[in-house]
Amino acid sequence: MPHPTLEDYVPTLRHLYGGFSESEASPKRGHPFDYDQVSMIVFFFIMHARRCFRSKAQRRWLENHPEAVKMIGFNKIPSRWTLSRRYKKLASVLEAFIRFIGRWAEELDEAFRNDALFEDKSLFKAQGPVWHREDQKRGHIPDGLRNLDTDATWSKSGYRGWVYGYGLHTTVTQSGFPKLAYADTANVSESKVLEQKFPDLKALRFNTLVADGGYAKLQHIRRFAKAGICLLTPGLRAKNSKEAEAYLSFAQQPENRDLLKRRKTAIEPVFDLLNHLLDTTNNQKQLPVKGLANVQAFLLLGVLMLQLAMIINSIWRLPLRNVSHILAVFR
Repeated sequence: MPHPTLEDYVPTLRHLYGGFSESEASPKRGHPFDYDQVSMIVFFFIMHARRCFRSKAQRRWLENHPEAVKMIGFNKIPSRWTLSRRYKKLASVLEAFIRFIGRWAEELDEAFRNDALFEDKSLFKAQGPVWHREDQKRGHIPDGLRNLDTDATWSKSGYRGWVYGYGLHTTVTQSGFPKLAYADTANVSESKVLEQKFPDLKALRFNTLVADGGYAKLQHIRRFAKAGICLLTPGLRAKNSKEAEAYLSFAQQPENRDLLKRRKTAIEPVFDLLNHLLDTTNNQKQLPVKGLANVQAFLLLGVLMLQLAMIINSIWRLPLRNVSHILAVFR
């Protein structure tokens, strides 16, 4: 049975990025990049698949693979400082590109659009040792604590307890196709991210956002309702309120209970797929890079890779959630 090759993935990614660039309203000021953005994304896809994250090692790989340099689209080999600098600046571009693909894919496959979307946050442990909260509050780094990621913060996971690291906030369809993604330090709350995502969520064509109790606030429920979107969660933090009681009764209606049950099969497997793509499958989901800018680029590249994998799977009539093939191709 034939399978897609690099000649399918890379041109598709370039086509998508071309549409994304055209959709950007304002032209970028300043000197144009020596290495265009989409070529950098292709390169970092390859480096992620090969688990190569140090810029010095990445440049050395390019020096030893001249045929790959041409395929990627580089007219010359970037310096390791260029690679490091461009990686740190990828996050905002990736966030907007993921958002664009989320809308573009709606016309490709019914599985990529839904009346209901699903929202959740996943925690990832920082590279290196943990910085205990009391020491972090005082800004004190104990003697002998090496390779510490000082950007990371603490947050509690219902599955894994306290985690020192970062969080990935993702919005997906029932099929698990990502529509929006945002990465930040672990202590940035679901509620705060929901506020930041609100304008982008309003622009999507759906009527229900299903999330867990961490997103349950009356102010959010009211705001989404005014925009014609039902924010559906299993519970509310507000107590002894007629409005809260009415909402809880609404959430218990059969069709809403069914949506809440579907959340687990919609979004939780997505984080398993991302862990496979990012090789964060150990119990702690420890990251191979450190620093907020690097971690944001790392996590968002994983989301973009998942989008590309699912789009190609749809075109080739392969199982949508098969990500092992894209990893094999980019290796």
